[in-house]
Amino acid sequence: MPSALSAARAGEPLLQEGYRRAVALLRRNSTPAGILACTPGEKAAGRHYISIFGRDAAICALGMAASEEPDLIAAAEAGLRTLARHQAANGQIPKYVKPETGEADFWYSGCIDATLWWLIAVHSLGKRSSNALPQELATATERALNWLHCQEHPEWRLLQQNEASDWADIMPRSGFVLYSNALWYWVKRLYKLPGEKTTRAYANDLFYPYGNSVPGHRRARLLVHYIRNRSKPSPFYLSFVNFSFWGEEQDILGNLLAALTGLADDSRSVRIAEGIKAAAIAKPWPVRVVGRPIGRDDVLWRRYMQRHEQNYPFQYHNGGCWPFAGGFWALLLHRLGWRNQGWQALEQLAAANQVGGWGFNEWLHGESGEPLGMPGQSWNAALYILARQALGDKNNFLRFSS
Repeated sequence: MPSALSAARAGEPLLQEGYRRAVALLRRNSTPAGILACTPGEKAAGRHYISIFGRDAAICALGMAASEEPDLIAAAEAGLRTLARHQAANGQIPKYVKPETGEADFWYSGCIDATLWWLIAVHSLGKRSSNALPQELATATERALNWLHCQEHPEWRLLQQNEASDWADIMPRSGFVLYSNALWYWVKRLYKLPGEKTTRAYANDLFYPYGNSVPGHRRARLLVHYIRNRSKPSPFYLSFVNFSFWGEEQDILGNLLAALTGLADDSRSVRIAEGIKAAAIAKPWPVRVVGRPIGRDDVLWRRYMQRHEQNYPFQYHNGGCWPFAGGFWALLLHRLGWRNQGWQALEQLAAANQVGGWGFNEWLHGESGEPLGMPGQSWNAALYILARQALGDKNNFLRFSS
């Protein structure tokens, strides 16, 4: 088997071109108010993508800081400041802000992950680029943390949310959601918040209720027992758990984040990675964000999933391939020490971004690989940069604890 170094050299022209194109795209999408979600255009304007999105700008900030390009770092910090200026009175960070009008949008039933990602980015950039940033945004940070604590179960220490209120905003996950709680655990580690161990313990009890552990809380025990008797274990955590229903569609992004943040232990992380490989979830491009898409005959299907004709199986949040999520896949392979496979994933990621003449498309069809969604997506470029730097053991500053 070739070494990681030889694998990297074999794909180096594509990897280098991908990096150059990613930096150029981020520069093109940068404004004085921060990084836009995608390259401006008529279609993007109609869908409000020419905005500073809370989750997008924060995720982009991680890659922009890793680039060590001063102008990109400045744009990343500007975006975090813009979001802080439009923070709600209760502490919530907006879903997006339109820089030309100052309009702030908080989504229909709330947008829980914008606040989580914003906190992660503020802490990470403070460690990397500007020690003054966390101090400058200290009041906004305190308010954001307080808002999240108000969404937390007082005993299980897990965040609770409505349907369609995180990044997968036309998916039926609700109650306790894996993706949001992986981020919450990450925030707790970064900010040294109380209840970190409780959050991790109950997350593993609820999202993987097939082990030998017994939850300490009576209602959690009843819920775990109910799920165990009505579902089969897999390598993956459940995507969400609610009062009498839960998600077995295999939320790959949520599982990747659980493995990267340490919510999953090492053995569970290996099983998640092996499950992704066994089910060819990194094909045709890295990665499909759902392993087993929800069909229209499924009990979890909602009519709103037809919104914009997007969330049919193997499309959009319901099994489309999202290159930014592929960046987290490459990072997990690197973290597990599977360096050769990490470089291969990064090369596939560069090839996905190259489709359509370096289109950096928002997502691609989960079966055909056809490029779909908005072109010029900023977080695809940022996660490519972050993964490329990490695999090269340079600027691997993505911190999961303080």
